Amino acid sequence: MPPLVIDIRAADDMRDVVHRAVQALHEGNLVVFPTETVYALAACALSEEGIQKLLRVKHRQPGQKPLTLALKSVDDALDYLPAMPPLALRMARRCWPGPITLVCEDKHPHSLLRMLPASVQAEFVPQGELGIRVPGHPMITETLRMLAGPIALTSANRSGEPESMTAQDAVKALGDDVKLYLDDGRSRFGQASSVVRVTDKLTMLRAGVVGEKTLKRLSAMMILLVCTGNTCRSPMAEGIARKMIAERLKCTSEELQDRGVLVLSAGIAANLGSAASPEGVQVLKPLGIDLSAHESQPVTEQLIKHADVIWTMTRSHRQAILDQWPEAGSRTFTLSLDNRDIADPIGGPVEYYRKCAEQITTELEQRLRDLPLPGASGQTQ
Repeated sequence: MPPLVIDIRAADDMRDVVHRAVQALHEGNLVVFPTETVYALAACALSEEGIQKLLRVKHRQPGQKPLTLALKSVDDALDYLPAMPPLALRMARRCWPGPITLVCEDKHPHSLLRMLPASVQAEFVPQGELGIRVPGHPMITETLRMLAGPIALTSANRSGEPESMTAQDAVKALGDDVKLYLDDGRSRFGQASSVVRVTDKLTMLRAGVVGEKTLKRLSAMMILLVCTGNTCRSPMAEGIARKMIAERLKCTSEELQDRGVLVLSAGIAANLGSAASPEGVQVLKPLGIDLSAHESQPVTEQLIKHADVIWTMTRSHRQAILDQWPEAGSRTFTLSLDNRDIADPIGGPVEYYRKCAEQITTELEQRLRDLPLPGASGQTQ
């Protein structure tokens, strides 16, 4: 029986397409999915039959090359890699869904990987490392929502042959060895995912869509300081924090990003592009901190998602963030360790700004003392 090819761009009911994919995978068959990188060949990770079919179609011997585990979210990834390194979690939060496969040591006894058949586990971790990806295509995401378990994912081609950029490429390469092909036109990137091993550092295992320079930027620790308008307290806190961290890392403030640290500020009710208050600029200038080029920005979903730690000037700022982004609760704190608010000096004399800067400095000294900065002596990310 010839394989079924469905053009999902012309489908009347996407739910029906998803149900067909789920049924095929559940029955131990193979499905070719579109992804944002290249077309992918998939099998249900709970199905020994499906995994064996996938290996035969790829012309691979058991344990020859690890399969990638495809999941629908970062939270699911933590179920399979409970001991995910902090750097890997940072990359996952910033890059998924997307074209990056993260490879981490598989060592946790309570990983859900232990629930898969033993022969299947061996195909994911033949050398003690597990590769995980959250693909950036809604067809796989929706299928994973309906399927009881993850998906084994690999490129839709025979080993050693060119990767498939279209469903027609995949049909030509794999023929009726695959039950179902889902056609969404040419792949968006037309290039494989970047594969990165993560410990306390990044090691590129396969160059792909995301280059090393971008990976380095994405792996930087981000500290976000938040106030109301992003013109007084948080810009001062940003400048003071940058100076303190640069001194600790023995570099200049301008070199912090190259050393793997980003320090940013934003406001809950900020306009875009407003300058720092003149009084704040005046107070910090004798300390060697220049706020004259500061431009305010509002708090955004992307800033919250990417930040490793968020320090707010008041309890109400923290609550405003958690009301909109509750998932950021474990990363969001008042700058003051004892939850005291840092008073807003706006409209007051220079002396108010000076006292505010002193309070911010005192709190930052305590907060930064135990913060694990990349490159700091005796600490990892």
